[in-house]
Amino acid sequence: MGFRDRGIEIKTPEQIATMRRAGLLVGQTLELLRKEVRVGISTKELDAIAEDNIRSAGAVPSFKGYGEPPFPGTICASVNDEVVHGVPGSRVLADGDIISIDCGAITLDDSGQGWHGDAAITVAVGEVPAEVAELMRVTEESLWRGLAAARLGGKVADISQAVESYVRGEGPYGIVEHFTGHGIGSEMHQPPDVPNLGGNRLLSPKLVQGMALAVEPMITLGSKDTVVYDDDWTVATSDGSWAAHFEHSFTLTQRGAWVLTALDGGEERLTALGVPFGGS
Repeated sequence: MGFRDRGIEIKTPEQIATMRRAGLLVGQTLELLRKEVRVGISTKELDAIAEDNIRSAGAVPSFKGYGEPPFPGTICASVNDEVVHGVPGSRVLADGDIISIDCGAITLDDSGQGWHGDAAITVAVGEVPAEVAELMRVTEESLWRGLAAARLGGKVADISQAVESYVRGEGPYGIVEHFTGHGIGSEMHQPPDVPNLGGNRLLSPKLVQGMALAVEPMITLGSKDTVVYDDDWTVATSDGSWAAHFEHSFTLTQRGAWVLTALDGGEERLTALGVPFGGS
């Protein structure tokens, strides 16, 4: 493996293939959890389902034991005004809630090196208000607009600008600034950051083959500002407004974007946006 441009990890095709296996498992786990979300289930129960599914496939949860203090769950389960990093526990989901579920998994290559997949979805519990459903739609669509803007030879800032431009065009939403997407590979979080706000394109890292990035818009119905709970993990909006979070990990091939955590590699959504699909 080689490294270039401010410590960015460049993967071989074989390493990307291992990341695809991790990404597929993450995508499958999130679809399993989407079906399990219902009134009366606890976030701890969802966490147990995710851990069992990942370990049963011979993989390891990326999140469990991560950081300081060590994260206690396999998933991040963030409900309503919680933006990201919600700790699974006794909270029971109620009709009209939304839950953002972030999930990561590690698979091993032939040398025993682990490679990560990381993705997130936001799911409605029963019926939610129209403005909340629209928040979810805007957040997910902004993710795909960011992915569709990625080109070999382009810049990370192109992704950021596409996310921001779409969200700004849809209404007065808050775009969380202090938490961003990131590089991903042999570690879950690597350079470069992938902000959800456009920045200085000149200083932005170049998009090259072998990079893998996680893009993850976090959008609110109110303020962009956040607070962290006493558990030192859960991030919530400062004004109590509800938030949505969607994420995919992807890479770029000579043909285009390949979304490693999407079950179809992103082919349907990228094609609908008029950009080439880079997967196999």
